[in-house]
Amino acid sequence: MDGMLSQEEINALFSGIDMDEEPAKASGAFSDLLTAEEKDAIGEISNISLGSSATTLFALVNQKVNISTPNVSICEWDELVKQYSAPCVFIQISYKEGLDGKNILILQERDVKIIADLMMGGDGSNCNDPLNDLHLSAISEAMNQMMGASSTSLSSMFETKIDISPPSASLINLNDVVNREEIAPFLRGPFVKVSFRMEIGNLIDSELMQLYPIEFAKSLYKKFINDDMAAAEPVAIPEPAPVSNPIPQPAPVPQQAAAPMPAQNMAMNMGMGMMGQMPGMMQQPMNMNYMPPVQDVNIAPAQFQPFQPVQSPLLQTENIDLLLDVPLEVTVELGRTSKSIREILDFAPGTILELNRLAGEPIDVLVNGKYVAKGEVVVIEEAFAIRVTEVIK
Repeated sequence: MDGMLSQEEINALFSGIDMDEEPAKASGAFSDLLTAEEKDAIGEISNISLGSSATTLFALVNQKVNISTPNVSICEWDELVKQYSAPCVFIQISYKEGLDGKNILILQERDVKIIADLMMGGDGSNCNDPLNDLHLSAISEAMNQMMGASSTSLSSMFETKIDISPPSASLINLNDVVNREEIAPFLRGPFVKVSFRMEIGNLIDSELMQLYPIEFAKSLYKKFINDDMAAAEPVAIPEPAPVSNPIPQPAPVPQQAAAPMPAQNMAMNMGMGMMGQMPGMMQQPMNMNYMPPVQDVNIAPAQFQPFQPVQSPLLQTENIDLLLDVPLEVTVELGRTSKSIREILDFAPGTILELNRLAGEPIDVLVNGKYVAKGEVVVIEEAFAIRVTEVIK
C-alpha cells in the first residue's frame, strides 16, 4: 500500500540508521573515536618513529629508503580486506616496557621477498620463489631492528625507557580469515590505521600499513601532550631587586651606660661635625673596593728532589723465569675471504673457498691474536708444522 513503511524501514528507524545512506558512509560513524588533535599527534609520533626506522632499513638493504608522511584514520576489518585482497605479511610488535599495547605492520608479499633478498646480499630480483621461513625470519629481524630504532626515538621523546618483544611474522590471506580475533583481539572492532608509502631504490614503491588499538593510540596521545606541556611550561625567573644608591650612614656607636666620653673622642666628633657643614666636603661615596697596598714578598721557584725510578723486582731479568710457564695461544692463519649469507647457505661437501693468499706465500703466525712471525708449512711424520722464516720486530 502506498505511503506505508516496510518492515525493513521500520527496523531501520528504530535502530537509528538511514536506509538511504551508503554502507561506506555508515562505517564513517567510527571516525569520531579520535579527535583531529589526536590524529595529528599520532601522525607526528609515527613520522618521528618511521624516520629512525628508514635509516635502519637503509643500513640493512644498502638501498635508498624514502618513507612518506603518515596518514592516520579509523578503519574496520572489511575495509582492510578490500585494500589487501592478496596474501600479505602480518608482523606483530608488542611493547614490554614503557608502553602497554601492540601494533601490526602489514607488508605485501613481494616487498617482503625483495627486502629479504637484499638482506642476504642479492640484488632484489630473486622474488619469484614462494615465500618461505627464510623470508619471514629475515623480515622479522629487519622489523626488530627498525622498531628497536623507533623505540629509541620514542624513549627520547617521552623521556622513559621503551622496549619491544621480538616481532613475529606470518603470511595471511585476508579473504580466508574466519576469526580475525585470532590474529589480534583489537581487530574485532574499529582500530587506528596509519598508512604511508615506502620506496626502496627502484625496487619497491608500495603502501604499508600500521594498525593500532584505539586505546593504545589514545595513550600515545596523552604521553605526547604531557611531554609537550612539560616542555612548554615557562620557568619562573625571579625579578632582580631594584638597585639604589643609599647615602652612606655612619655606623651606630654602641652606647655604654654612664661611661664618660674621652676628651679625644669629643674633639674628633666636633671636628667631624664641622667638616660635614663645609660645602663640597664629604659628598663623595666611600670606595668599597679599596685594597691595601701589597707588601713586597720574596718569591722563589719550587725545588724538588730528583726523581729516581724504582726498579720493580718482577721486571728484573733474573725473575723472568716466573712467566715462562704461562700458556699462550699460537694461531697460524693460512688466509681469509668474505662470503655473503647466500653463498654460505650454499656450502656443501666439496665446496672450494678461494683465499686472499697466493700459493707458496708465507703464512702468518699469531700469538694471542698478535702478529709476530711469518712461516711456511712443512710436514713432519704425517702432521703439519710451521717453519718460522721471519720474526716481526
